[in-house]
Amino acid sequence: MKIIESLEKRRSYYSIGKELPVSEAQVTALVEKLAELVPDAFNMKSSRVIVALGEKQDMLWNTVYDAFGGKVAREKIDSFRAGAGTVLYFYDEAVVQALQAQFPLYAANFPGWALQSSGMLQLSVWSGLRELGVGASLQHYNPIIDKDVRALFGLPESYRLVAQMPFGSIKDEPEPKEKEDISLRVTTVR
Repeated sequence: MKIIESLEKRRSYYSIGKELPVSEAQVTALVEKLAELVPDAFNMKSSRVIVALGEKQDMLWNTVYDAFGGKVAREKIDSFRAGAGTVLYFYDEAVVQALQAQFPLYAANFPGWALQSSGMLQLSVWSGLRELGVGASLQHYNPIIDKDVRALFGLPESYRLVAQMPFGSIKDEPEPKEKEDISLRVTTVR
């Protein structure tokens, strides 16, 4: 039941630092391996990932702050900038559109399937980072930052930004999760 243990440890870590308990190469290798393993409908391989480290990490969060013109508190942005890096999740609309043209009966489904694959990749990386002793959270400053992020990293127009995952050393543990009545969300039928 290691997957349950992994998911239990995966939390939103907002107090992160630049010192990692593992090498940047190990983080990158984890992201690469999980991007390879996570399934995608029709094997479309639509997910795209940027791992921003070092100076690019700082530039990214300065870009996010600037994109909002000061409407997001500097302290909040700086808490993400304080991390060792950020995983940026995209899907390539060109890949999706090519499959829509190839399989017109399923055309309306491909964007949703691309997002499903991205979600699986996000959860896998988030849990994998935690297994490495790295804390992370999932942020959604898109679509406001999309154009600026594509410019910062020299990405094609077809890359649609889905989420941002700042990560780093764990400075503080989050509060325990509240227990819920799961029967309100899960029903078993025969």
